Amino acid sequence: MAFVEDDPRSRLAAAPAVAGRPCAAPQYFDFTRIAPEVAEHGSRTWWVRGQNFALAYTIAQAGDVLTRHDQPDEYIALFPREPVEARITSDTDWTEVSAATLVVVPPGVSAIECTRETHVVRMFSAASPDVLAKCANHDEYTEPHPNVTGFVPWPAPVGGYRLRTYRIADYPYENGRFARIFRCSTFMVNVFDPDLAPRDAAGLSPHTHDDFEQCSLAVRGEYIHHIRSPWTSDSNTWREDEHVRVSSPSVAIIPPPTVHTSQSVSQAGNQLVDIFCPPRADFSAQPGWVINAADYPAPSEEVVGDR
Repeated sequence: MAFVEDDPRSRLAAAPAVAGRPCAAPQYFDFTRIAPEVAEHGSRTWWVRGQNFALAYTIAQAGDVLTRHDQPDEYIALFPREPVEARITSDTDWTEVSAATLVVVPPGVSAIECTRETHVVRMFSAASPDVLAKCANHDEYTEPHPNVTGFVPWPAPVGGYRLRTYRIADYPYENGRFARIFRCSTFMVNVFDPDLAPRDAAGLSPHTHDDFEQCSLAVRGEYIHHIRSPWTSDSNTWREDEHVRVSSPSVAIIPPPTVHTSQSVSQAGNQLVDIFCPPRADFSAQPGWVINAADYPAPSEEVVGDR
């Protein structure tokens, strides 16, 4: 599917046609309608997963601590909306967060402690089977989805593993760059600015991905996820087009090779975060698109081609 000319993604190579194989069904999780896991001091957490990752959305309360022991690889802690008051500690260092921020947390022992109500989104790769098993849709992946390439980590960061903090406001949009993209060895996260108005229905961007899932996390407002599953020669696999409206916080898991686009519909303050595990090679190949590329090298072309 082609993007409009002024969309930076129009420079990406078109995804190859994949008409011969059926795809998995899209999944939607509106956390305003789903019972959470509740911690001792009232923190509420919702767990969902894709093939290669698990996502935990927590509305944290003072007194509860989000801990990881023997974490095998890096994970993301995203504080998507203010107010924020949190302290993150690891084996070797610590940082405090007081604004919308993305933090890459190193392997090993870590803890996130909030001193007031704070929204925290943690993202773990498939290398953490204990969190995959906590997810509401874990059984959807009893058998791997055949269109999704498996998880392979990207190279370790320059200078080794440590807490790496990226305050969102420090990285405003720039002409020619698509939104605000960060990556680490396990994830790529694209944090969009909040919309000032509903998205123009005449300016959507339907497109496909050949071999990776997209996780679209709504952190503010309301969205309609428009998704079309391609036909195969077997009409038993055909699905009706889907136009699913969700509130926030919510997650849509968008399988390949569906045609998809998301339309914000609240009058103001809609905000979306797109998540990919492992990072996307096509976005990474665009000069200047990945804000922290100097911290996280991309694999060689040979490794990327083998994924």
